[in-house]
Amino acid sequence: MSRYVGRFAPSPTGPLHAGSLVAALASWLDARAHDGQWLIRIEDVDTPRTVHGADVIILQQLAACAMVSDAPVVYQSKRNDYYLHALQHLWQQQKIYACQCSRKDIEQAILQRGEQRQRHQENIYPGTCRHLNLAANSSIVNMGTPRNMAWRFQVNSGITHWIDRRLGKQLQNIAKDVGDFVLKRSDQFWAYQLAVVVDDALQGVTHVVRGEDLADNTPRQLALIEALEYQKPSYLHLPLVIDTNGEKLSKQTGAASFDHHHALSGLMEAARFLNLPIDCHQTKISEALAQWILAWREIFPTEA
Repeated sequence: MSRYVGRFAPSPTGPLHAGSLVAALASWLDARAHDGQWLIRIEDVDTPRTVHGADVIILQQLAACAMVSDAPVVYQSKRNDYYLHALQHLWQQQKIYACQCSRKDIEQAILQRGEQRQRHQENIYPGTCRHLNLAANSSIVNMGTPRNMAWRFQVNSGITHWIDRRLGKQLQNIAKDVGDFVLKRSDQFWAYQLAVVVDDALQGVTHVVRGEDLADNTPRQLALIEALEYQKPSYLHLPLVIDTNGEKLSKQTGAASFDHHHALSGLMEAARFLNLPIDCHQTKISEALAQWILAWREIFPTEA
């Protein structure tokens, strides 16, 4: 890959916290270390969870850290046509199908098969609707709307392999560990898996840098990338910032907002977490970032 395009894609469910600042800084440093382009994408595809004005605050927080998108900021909520086009392409290849199962239906089907879900694990879809041809009379333009259905990607059996720049060789049996997964929800909102794959491809993203909690999403995204005939990006999954209870720092657990009025201090904490050199006497963000770019090149000198 001769041309580098990276991105930071926060969900506007609240301001950035210390954990999301780590992800932002790492993705920005990786782009600059490769002399590449860095983009910001607001992942507001899950409209019910979007907090009004959070996107503005996030962009202010990033700007205070001298991290500004190299191209106009993209909002997923304005990209419906792109996702629909991708869904139509998968439909034509017979790789998706309509599903009318509710969460309760799936749980009951799993119990009838004598299986039990591990704690904190999502239900593995048993493929109930895979061969029912429920979409026969559905309109391709309004997929799922006539019968309030979801649309699932039909997973092939076998192991998906990939290499992470930090974690090394990875593998997952998507059919066994996840099952046929949702691309468009029954409430007609687009699922994360489809939106992120389409957006990365259309924005020309070559390198994805994000939290380790998203690593198990990668095989599903690789399956979609292959089906849609997109170029596969390089992946780097970062260690997670955890709270005092040993859980991932998140907005859902009440993580404090990053104070952009003290941007350098926050950046230093993020850099320290990433094992970058810290000069406590540093007073300029630009000089600190320049130092960290050089250090990042030493930590990740080549790609897997």
